[in-house]
Amino acid sequence: MTDHAAVVQGEPVPKNRVDAFLQTVPERPSRGAGNCATSHVGAAGNHRHDAALSAPARAERQRRRWATQVVVADELARRACAERGLAPVAEVSPTLLLTVAEKDVADLGSIIAAALAHSPAARTLLAELEAEQDVPEEAVRDYYDRNRDRFLTPDALRRGVDPFGPAAPTDFLPYEQARERIAQELRRAAGRRAFFAWFDRARADVVYAAGHEHPGDPSHPDHEHRH
Repeated sequence: MTDHAAVVQGEPVPKNRVDAFLQTVPERPSRGAGNCATSHVGAAGNHRHDAALSAPARAERQRRRWATQVVVADELARRACAERGLAPVAEVSPTLLLTVAEKDVADLGSIIAAALAHSPAARTLLAELEAEQDVPEEAVRDYYDRNRDRFLTPDALRRGVDPFGPAAPTDFLPYEQARERIAQELRRAAGRRAFFAWFDRARADVVYAAGHEHPGDPSHPDHEHRH
């Protein structure tokens, strides 16, 4: 029996790292095992061994697969930080209870959200990718012009001004005041997209041990793929 959960760039990731991470999360991970609100359960008729498992056993196996993805994300992020010469990050305490905001799960998917909550390396890498993003002035201005409802002044909000109706220019925050906040939001969104793209590329060659595959892997019958 293998003692590793996955092999990353030729090096094994021990199962005990997954076990340690599982101690920090509730019995069931946050909604969203991968990135959709719908579960797809394969036909069990061709998988008698899987069909014989009880529902709690199948749920626990999915939980372990989900946890493996989070640990793999942490391992990949550690390596990416080292390659980029980023400052070393503190070790994760295995006894630290993991809490993930529901909004982050909805925005990021539970694997990425949990990885960012669990892994200092993942957060460091995300911050680096975000800092690398160039947000053109045209994109900032376009966002301001297309989302006027977000820039009503407090007085205009109190008066119930319709931002898409006959509003006066003074009912809106000036572009110069809103610009930096918009640029930060766009840079943050671009950084997250870059992080998603990095993770998809980085884990493409990861080899998983049996029982530790991605929870959305259609090759096993109780897979779940969530967005």
